[in-house]
Amino acid sequence: MSKSCVMLCFIGNQFRSKMLKVVKVRLYPSPQQQQLLEQSFGNCRWLWNYCLNLMNQTYKETGKGLSGYDVKKLIPQLKKEHEWLTLTYSQCLQQVCLNLGVAFNNFFEKRAKYPRFKSKHGKQSMQ
Repeated sequence: MSKSCVMLCFIGNQFRSKMLKVVKVRLYPSPQQQQLLEQSFGNCRWLWNYCLNLMNQTYKETGKGLSGYDVKKLIPQLKKEHEWLTLTYSQCLQQVCLNLGVAFNNFFEKRAKYPRFKSKHGKQSMQ
C-alpha cells in the first residue's frame, strides 16, 4: 500500500434505471489497521491462488471442474489447517471463491480470458 492510503468504493443496492451510485472514500488507517488490511489482502490472494490451482488439478484428474460453491465449502477446513486465515472476515474469503466461479463462467462464455494467478505486486483488492 502506498502512503498509508486506501480507496474504498461503496455501491448502493437500489437499481434505478440500471444506474449504480458509487461513493469513493479515502481512509488513512493506523499502522495496526494497515497491517490487518495487508494481511487480509494476502489471505484473499492466497485463497484465490489455492482454489484456482485446486480447480485446475481437479479438472486434469477427473475431467470435471469445480464450481465456486464447491471450493467455498472448503473454507472451514482450510481455516483449521491455516490459522492465519481466521484473521480475515469469512465473507471476504467466501466472495473470493464466488468471484473465481464467476471468472470461470465468463471464460466459458467467451467474455474473458482464462483466470490467472494473483500476484503480490500491483493493486490489491477484496470484497
